[in-house]
Amino acid sequence: MQTQDLNILVLLREVTDPRPPAQIAEEGSMIRDRGLRRLVNPADLEALEEALLLADAGAARVTALALGPARCDDTLRLALAMGAQRAIRVWDHALADAYTGATVNILTRCMSILQTGALFTGNRLLDRGAEPSPAMAAAAMGVPSCDAVVALRQGGGKTLEVTRKGDRGSRQRIEIPVPCAVLFEGGVREPRYPDMDEVLAALESDVELWGLPELGMPVRALGAGAAHLLPKGYAFPRPSPLRVTTPDADLPAYERILALLSGGIQPREGRMHYGSAEEVAAGLFQVLCREGLVPGAEV
Repeated sequence: MQTQDLNILVLLREVTDPRPPAQIAEEGSMIRDRGLRRLVNPADLEALEEALLLADAGAARVTALALGPARCDDTLRLALAMGAQRAIRVWDHALADAYTGATVNILTRCMSILQTGALFTGNRLLDRGAEPSPAMAAAAMGVPSCDAVVALRQGGGKTLEVTRKGDRGSRQRIEIPVPCAVLFEGGVREPRYPDMDEVLAALESDVELWGLPELGMPVRALGAGAAHLLPKGYAFPRPSPLRVTTPDADLPAYERILALLSGGIQPREGRMHYGSAEEVAAGLFQVLCREGLVPGAEV
């Protein structure tokens, strides 16, 4: 795959606006609740801007992808107005309460169908922080990923040159082969603002809706079976306290309570060994000998 033919898939995610959901009333003495606001993750928009810069130079084609209900069409139309060539929304009712593994499975499937050369998205979500799905999708496909990217430029041949943020303000320049996943740090580049003509044209553009039939995925790929780390069972720790002696019933109530609380939970005899390392090792050795776990040892 040559860099000038790079097919970039930009993942756009919806987040909750962290600003207080309120407005001042006309009287100026009352605050009215407006409810939670939803917006496009800012770091994802910066990733879209980086992809569009490569497209403007004739080096790439940009496809915007969103996973969510119909309200995500507004996000995709914004991407079309900014310059994306294609917009795809993936949704199925099984995604409403899906595991992170379901998102990973969908991303890998979309990248495979679209023959994606690079997956661009933000490094963090504005309201929830780090989100591992893009990096996990890259790992599932066996391609490299790079996070905290602050700059990108076209590399030679089948590579991209990225600059990522390091510790204590340092910068690290890396050349990564395509296909790959690039996770951009937020607050670095200002996304472009589309013209009114572009916004109106985007309203007439088609947003492709992909479901499970288009993806060729079974429903079980979106449920609990999609989790990469499945629970193996649950168990409560077995307590091992000493039984507290029942207080004399003829005592006053407060004395019986003191009697119950004064002893506390104490370790059983033989369970705890105190002393230096040599003394503890010798004590443990004696326990193993008494249990017959040391062949030929004399107690």
